[in-house]
Amino acid sequence: MTQTLAPPIRIGRPAIAALGTLAVATSVLESVMAPALPLLQRELDVSPAVAALLPITTLIAGALIAPVAGKLGDRYGAKPVLMRLMAVVAAGGLVSALAPNLPVLLVGQVLQGAMMGVLPLSFILVRKYLPPGDAQVAIGLVTGLFIGGGMVGTLIAGPLAEGLSRHAMFGLPTLVIIAATVAVARMMPRDPAGRPGAGVDWPGLALLSGTMLSLMAGLAILPEIGARPVVIVAVVTVTIAFGTAFVLVERRAAAPMVDLAMLTAPGMWTSCVMTLVVGVGSGSATYLVPQLFGVSGDGYGFGVSATATGLLLLPSLITSAASGPIAGFAVRRYGSRPVAVAGIAVMAATLLVLAAAHAELWQLVVGKAVIALAAGVCVTALLTGTTGAVAQADTGIATGLVLVARVVGSAVGIQASAGLLTAGAHPVSGVPGESGFVLGFVLAGVITATSLLVHRGRKSNDREA
Repeated sequence: MTQTLAPPIRIGRPAIAALGTLAVATSVLESVMAPALPLLQRELDVSPAVAALLPITTLIAGALIAPVAGKLGDRYGAKPVLMRLMAVVAAGGLVSALAPNLPVLLVGQVLQGAMMGVLPLSFILVRKYLPPGDAQVAIGLVTGLFIGGGMVGTLIAGPLAEGLSRHAMFGLPTLVIIAATVAVARMMPRDPAGRPGAGVDWPGLALLSGTMLSLMAGLAILPEIGARPVVIVAVVTVTIAFGTAFVLVERRAAAPMVDLAMLTAPGMWTSCVMTLVVGVGSGSATYLVPQLFGVSGDGYGFGVSATATGLLLLPSLITSAASGPIAGFAVRRYGSRPVAVAGIAVMAATLLVLAAAHAELWQLVVGKAVIALAAGVCVTALLTGTTGAVAQADTGIATGLVLVARVVGSAVGIQASAGLLTAGAHPVSGVPGESGFVLGFVLAGVITATSLLVHRGRKSNDREA
């Protein structure tokens, strides 16, 4: 008597729609911060450097959680891990919505960082329960909805914060996340645990978290401790100690969170360094432009509302979404290196132009859109070149290193720019001076341009090899 195999479990359009709704809602919750940051800064009565910790905490937490979420999903089943992560995200959204002050709001932002696990876990589910062709379509749909959610969040942040309150700005997207999570739980089949594998590198995760948090905290308080070298030395020492311990642990870990040995692969370290530097430039622009929209100084700034800021940032979101397809076409035709160099050159030049030309709104809108496009094209080209330079089995590790470098660079750019504005603020009014914006754009442009030197060194090494 032969045993009949049960047909594979498949999911339908309602389940895909639920995943898409969850992607939109989490992206909305992530993106409401950018246009409303000047408003939050005023309401919470904090300096630009301290306020910059809000987006940075979510950014860093997400960068740390995303790779862990993928590993846990492979090992214990994507659905149960996704449900638990969404519970953390919902808790973070509610904490942010009810937060009476900055410390509580920071806690909420850390918890919200768990949302970065949505995409990798969703991809695991659709690949498991859909045929290959349908899975590719579903992955593209969920990714597109995630990008679209960022645009929606940028547009609605101002009306919610100004028409209702900053609490509603976090609360309403959180309610949608809770409803979408319930829908996913009901429509997705039971997802059994996968094959046992190497565990999560918790010591590495803790040490990398300590390194990033001490670095960001040091940049945040630098304007206030600039005249106290002992404190500066202490902060630098703590950051170096965390970083050194992280490297030592990762070199000995059986399943390291960041495979540092991969950096010895041809082209890997240069791709990571170039991506980090590009992240500094794009992160600086991401912070400085909305601040310049909202500030109202003597002959500079525009004093626009959070609602208007969201509308003014929309073109840059569109160009950022378009950068991936544009980069893919350009890389196929010209190769990854020329495309990356072109993106870096355009981005550095635009940052330097903004240092001199920021007296009109259109200059900032166009400049930010060009920077978003150039940064997206550059990072996509570097990722494409990296995947072509390593074995197929190492693709995930290699691209993960590049993406971590981008997050670190963005966080440093945001916090360094905020520190410049705080250091140059008026002692009585607290309004950032124009010189702080100019210096921020100049430094971002110069730093971005230095990645071209890394590229030249990479070409020289290639020729010698």
